[in-house]
Formats: sequence, C-alpha cells, structure tokens
Amino acid sequence: MSIVVVTTSPGFGRHGRLPQLLEETGWEIIRCTDTALPDGGLSEHIGRADFLVAGLVPVNAATVNGASRLKAVLKHGVGVDNVDIPACTARGYPVTNTPGANSNAVAELAVGMMFSVARNIPYGHMNVVSGCWDRKPGTEIGGKVLGIVGLGNIGKLLARKAIALGMTVVASDLYPDQAFVAEHGIEIIELDALLSRADYVSLHVFGGTGNTALIGPRQIALMKPGACLLNLARGEVVDNDALAEALAQGRLRGAAIDAFVTEPPDVSQPLFKLSNVVFTPHSGADSLEALENVGLMVISDIKDFIAGRRSPRVLNPEVYDR
Repeated sequence: MSIVVVTTSPGFGRHGRLPQLLEETGWEIIRCTDTALPDGGLSEHIGRADFLVAGLVPVNAATVNGASRLKAVLKHGVGVDNVDIPACTARGYPVTNTPGANSNAVAELAVGMMFSVARNIPYGHMNVVSGCWDRKPGTEIGGKVLGIVGLGNIGKLLARKAIALGMTVVASDLYPDQAFVAEHGIEIIELDALLSRADYVSLHVFGGTGNTALIGPRQIALMKPGACLLNLARGEVVDNDALAEALAQGRLRGAAIDAFVTEPPDVSQPLFKLSNVVFTPHSGADSLEALENVGLMVISDIKDFIAGRRSPRVLNPEVYDR
C-alpha cells in the first residue's frame, strides 16, 4: 500500500526541487485546496491520509477523529494556531512545524510593505497606469522608529534589516533573546510604550485566544499620530474596524495587512475602501526560496516518521509517552 499524503497547503511540493523529490518518493499526494469548500475538501479525504500536511485550514478534533490511518500532522509553515494540538495528542499523532524556514521571506515582505506605505508606491502605480501624473510626497524610513511586536525568528531578521536601513528598533517580547538585543542595541519595552513611540509598528506574534484584538481601540488610540501599522501575523490580532476608523480620520498615516480573520476577506468592509492601506493575500511566506525550504523540512519529517525516527521538530513530544 502506498503512502498517502493529504495537504491543505496550496504551495506544498510545487517549487524548486520538490516536485521531483515527491515523484521519487512514490507517495500519493491528495490536494485539498478547493476554495469553494470550507475545509478545502479535507473531510472527504482525511480517512485515507497517512500524513496530513496542514496549511491554514483548521485541523480540529473533528478532523483528526475522522482519520483512520494517520501517523502525523505536519504544519507547512510555523504558526500552529489552526491545529488543535491537544486533540492530535489525544489520538497519538505527533505535530511538527518548520521553524525558521520562511522567516526571511516574511521579514523581507515587512520591509517592502514599509516602503510601500512610506512612499505611496501603490498610489503612484495606480496614477501612472490610469493616465494621471499626480505625485504624492512620502516619507523616508531612515531615522524613524520601528516597533516590533514579537521578537522571534521573523522579528529578529526584520530588526537586522531595519537597523541596516538606518532605523531605530524597539521591541516588545515576553522572552527576548537578551544576547541578540544587546548585540543590536534594541530596547525592550512594554507594548503600550512601544505603540506611543514607534513610527512603524510591525506585528509578528502567533494568533489564538491570547492575542485576539491585541491591537484594539485602546491600543490604536495610544499609537503615535501619523504612525503606520503592519500586520503580517494573524488577522485576529488586530481590530480592523478600529484600525479603519483611525485611518479614515487621519490619526494614523497608513497600514499594511497580510493576514485576515476570514481568508479571502469580505472586501465590503470599511478597511478595504481606504487608499492608505496596502493589502497582500497572506503571502508573507510565499517566496520560492521559502516554499522550497518549508517543503524540504516537511518531506524530511515524513521520511523520519516512515523510518520510525522522531522528528526534531515535534511540538508535542508527550505523544510518545502514551
């Protein structure tokens, strides 16, 4: 019987060396990526899966309870807030992710978004292609303060890039890498202080209940007048209605959003009517290099599981104590 790998990640195994590597394995790949279905078709195929490569579709108790031959759940990425790890553990399924594999891609997009907002790049593009020649002065990011919320792998890479561009970096993090912040002269401060000080606030935290509306009306009111907010984390981290109000009133200069509560989002919402917001379709990790790196990690972990080896990236090692 062949190994069946079910995936809800559109990018899994499609780039670089990965198609050839997957072909060489002989595994059957079932892609549950039908955007017309709430779960992409996962519920129809989970019963056949030996391995589930999870994208952004929720992997909950109902999902894993529908599995009959599953051996592991492998997140195609880092954030596992859409994976019910306790439910997986209860069924005896190890859960892995791919830490660091796509961090540089997300950090680079954050820099690109800062430039887009600062220099009104989307506005300029639309003016030129529509036959106008209206120049809207922007601002330089050199000399400005970047506040990074979440100084993990992505946050640290972004900090390095921002410092190289002449920015001052402050950060908010519960467990900062003290050696890193000392080496790069980064000040660790409370979130409220960061919001009142930063010209650009970039969010790099996990989703989930603890961070829902982390940036809500009170936090947005604390932000420096004319500041810009970047959300490359999870949609639920920001109250977009409060953000839209602050942008429409001119209290904030701009925003850049890569993650949404519902994806694709409802574009009839007020935020999508504003000209000072840049949107991308949750593509922070979608560089060819990152997709290949993530895929290589996932394939390596599947091979480990097949061979009876423990992946070094298992997030619920207690599953082996069952």
